[in-house]
Amino acid sequence: MIIDLHCHTKYSYDCYLEPLDLIKRAKEVNLDGICITEHYSFTLSRHIANIDQGGDFLILRGLEISTNMGHLLVYGVKDDSWNTWSRDNYLDIVEVIRNVHSQGGICVTAHPFRGWDSLGDTIVTIDGLDALETHNGRTSLDENKKAIRAAYSLKLPSIGGSDCHRIEQVGSVVTEFLNPIKTMDDMIREIRKGNCRGLYI
Repeated sequence: MIIDLHCHTKYSYDCYLEPLDLIKRAKEVNLDGICITEHYSFTLSRHIANIDQGGDFLILRGLEISTNMGHLLVYGVKDDSWNTWSRDNYLDIVEVIRNVHSQGGICVTAHPFRGWDSLGDTIVTIDGLDALETHNGRTSLDENKKAIRAAYSLKLPSIGGSDCHRIEQVGSVVTEFLNPIKTMDDMIREIRKGNCRGLYI
């Protein structure tokens, strides 16, 4: 299965993409599904939960959160009331990982070598990461190659996502899963097992 695991819509502060346009485009480029990862809050994507998926197309929800050490993609939380992020209060990465894991979710470094909003070389000091976003559509090839090497060195699974903020970016980078994904629990299980890889389309 081919799923874009890093997508934004107009409910993120820096994006104007309508959710229905995102879904339509994802189907046009033959994706099997998408995961909406709005900035800062799981609650922001609540509108997506009411969209009729239609057929076999999969729509999941996560979030992209800013920590004191860089951005994390979070999957599998149903409650982020602990998420007290503000521009003056970047959450401690250790606390974020603890809270996510307590709900059975996973934490993935987003674009880990892209610069100011990324973990960079400090990635080796962080316990509890579940995977690395080794393929990010808004990150340079060299930066993605660093992420691939880091995932190999740390023995962590690899995922990919377009990080789309515009329609033409949808599905440019994806995650390929070896087994069918029908739910968030399926996705988390397969990522933990490493039955996936980041992929350029």
